[in-house]
Amino acid sequence: MILTTINVNGIRAAVKQRSVENLGLLAWFKETASDVVCLQETRADDEQLGEALAPVLADGWHLASAAPHVKGRNGVAVLSRSPFDDVRIGCGAEEFAAHGRYIEVDTAGVTVGSVYVPTGEAETDRQLEKERFMAAVAARMAVLLARSVEDGRHAVLSGDWNIAHTENDIKNWKGNVKKAGFLPQERQWLTELLGTGWVDVVRQAHPDVAGPYAWWSWRGKAFDNDAGWRIDYQLATPGLAGRVAAVTTERPAAYALRWSDHCPVTVHYA
Repeated sequence: MILTTINVNGIRAAVKQRSVENLGLLAWFKETASDVVCLQETRADDEQLGEALAPVLADGWHLASAAPHVKGRNGVAVLSRSPFDDVRIGCGAEEFAAHGRYIEVDTAGVTVGSVYVPTGEAETDRQLEKERFMAAVAARMAVLLARSVEDGRHAVLSGDWNIAHTENDIKNWKGNVKKAGFLPQERQWLTELLGTGWVDVVRQAHPDVAGPYAWWSWRGKAFDNDAGWRIDYQLATPGLAGRVAAVTTERPAAYALRWSDHCPVTVHYA
């Protein structure tokens, strides 16, 4: 299975407004070898998402989505070349059931989740909400991990986690130590999550190096200077992590070719 995760920063913009000479999201789908694609921040309801991805669906892809409860925000989806055996929306917490931040599918013998963690804002209610969501996701992940041990069911949760785990995951870490996305408690949460057995397969493939980053601000020279963040993770159960054959961060060749402020992160599980 080849799996890609990408925060599209608005599906309609990624398909139309930001496409340059047919080099947008639809062109990417035409070229990708991926079997499963996790999308975050679609900012679209189910009908709008289906319309934007109509050419992809016409090519035989299957779509499952969790629409946002607030217009123009959030939204996650999974596309697969294989049919879905099951689709589950939400991570189990009633507070976030309709927020469009978590969807989980069973496809091609693997459980795949698309996750969009809130951005948060230090010392505000938004940060508390983020931390409640993190706790809910961790609880669901504990269930999936136990299942992988009990019956060998592989699982991988992919998405925009909005947390840079270590100093190697953010270029300007010194300037962000008190900001959401690099707060000590967020980083500790991720450390503890990985300590339970989940594997950050991108970092596993690129140990002890800066990056590879997958998000750069639209502003200034962040992209040109590679002043980015690595917040797009694929966290896999140990058995699946042991099957990683290749990891690719699909950074565009130039700023003008970007159709999102994130880039696709693709992992080949042999």
